[in-house]
Amino acid sequence: MIRVGVVIVVIAVGAALFGPLLTPYDPASQVLARRLEGPSLSHPLGLDELGRDIFARLLAGTRISLLVGLAVVSVSSTVGMLLGAIAGYFGGRVDLLISRVIDLLMAFPGILLAIALVAVLGPSLTNVVLALSVIGWVGYARLVRGQALRARELDFVQAARALGAGSGRIIIRHILPTAIPAVVVQATLGMAGAIIAEAALSFLGLGVQPPTPSWGTMLDAGRSHLFDAPHLTIFPGLAIALLVLGLNFLGDGLRDRVDPKLAR
Repeated sequence: MIRVGVVIVVIAVGAALFGPLLTPYDPASQVLARRLEGPSLSHPLGLDELGRDIFARLLAGTRISLLVGLAVVSVSSTVGMLLGAIAGYFGGRVDLLISRVIDLLMAFPGILLAIALVAVLGPSLTNVVLALSVIGWVGYARLVRGQALRARELDFVQAARALGAGSGRIIIRHILPTAIPAVVVQATLGMAGAIIAEAALSFLGLGVQPPTPSWGTMLDAGRSHLFDAPHLTIFPGLAIALLVLGLNFLGDGLRDRVDPKLAR
């Protein structure tokens, strides 16, 4: 599963980095006379409702999806790891306060909370990342909190405390490293969730705004041509499904390697 996931992710990263070199067409270039044209030798995936090359737009959309996924995972994991480690290490009222905030955010469906935040802030790529990060850090915080509760009782942490190490040093140098393997697995799966959420928000008109290519906006544009031009929705849908499947394969494989119970 790891190998399949790595292959899919590497292909997606290559498409994002070298997309302009893989097609001679500009994703924003329009040929209205050939709108809704199906796949052909010159346009392998066909043209959309404005005569734009779908393959070129898919490549550009890959860059947007990976950018959102990486940004959301980076912000969410950083905030979640710090708050989770603080809650687990100090315990008491600090743990109670952070845990109540986590419970409050988890009481709401994540996608609905993201829709509400983007609706208030306004549709844009930056606001999508912000909204998804606001709801994304709670999973990392819960995970790291559990790791910190276990790690703070270990001998090497007790020894560091006895030698006079400060709380900040113990958290950064001793507590957080014990949680990194689990966080890496969570980040891989979280990136898949962020990509789906970004596509959903863009599909609803709350994410990336035209003419910037996004897989979600491509699906939205193609839903009115499901019967006369099904390639408008088939290829963006396949792109989302394959990338999310690859990330899930990678995350599940890493989890099997990291979890000692499963590794047996």
